[in-house]
Amino acid sequence: MSGHSKWKNIMHKKEKTDAQRANVFTKIGKEITIAVKEGGPDPTSNSKLRDLITKAKANNVPNDNIERIIKKASGADAVAYEELVYEGYGPSGVAVIVEAATDSKNRTAGNVRHGFDKFGGNLGQTGCVSFLFSEKGVIIISGVDEYGDVVVDGDKLMEDALEAGAADFIEEENVYTVYTEPDDLSAVSEALTSKGYTLESAEKAKVPSTYVSLSAEDAEKMGKLLDYLDEDDDIVNVYHNWDEGE
Repeated sequence: MSGHSKWKNIMHKKEKTDAQRANVFTKIGKEITIAVKEGGPDPTSNSKLRDLITKAKANNVPNDNIERIIKKASGADAVAYEELVYEGYGPSGVAVIVEAATDSKNRTAGNVRHGFDKFGGNLGQTGCVSFLFSEKGVIIISGVDEYGDVVVDGDKLMEDALEAGAADFIEEENVYTVYTEPDDLSAVSEALTSKGYTLESAEKAKVPSTYVSLSAEDAEKMGKLLDYLDEDDDIVNVYHNWDEGE
């Protein structure tokens, strides 16, 4: 959910505990609820909902759960969540964008500010770091299975992705990242799924244009900040430009 730099941490998703998976389901459920409230329950006419269904499926949310969330969100008694975006800086000036869906703005704002203050960062004004990011569709596919055996032909995947409408393709340590224009995410995801590829992640994300390396001390603080934000059910996405690979 976190959109970490260069997406190197994506493989840990396979090892999430039941509690962590439930946390992911809760966050996506809130996003779906907002999308239904804004654009209706039909994904064919609600592109935001369509993209979130793609995201949910890539995160192994069962179809029954997705349908139940959409039905509940369509009802008059559905919880009204507000979308909020916070921008700020982590240790050593790492740019951070936090997206939240909450029924209590004061609670969420207080929690976010506390996290930044506690782990060496500070909240900024709207727009202070967003110019460093651009929105893209991001699809992650692992080139190896759980046993470490190669299961994806990278050249064939690149050909299939570009044919499906992808804008860019990157291979890094047997992890393939397929970038799309935001509006093409669902179509490219569906095309790759239909060809037998297993998607580790598929969602719209804010991708940084530059990355920042951190000292070991600041990296530890940044990691703790991300863990803190990830554990908050109100926070649905976190994007940053920390280069975790360095």
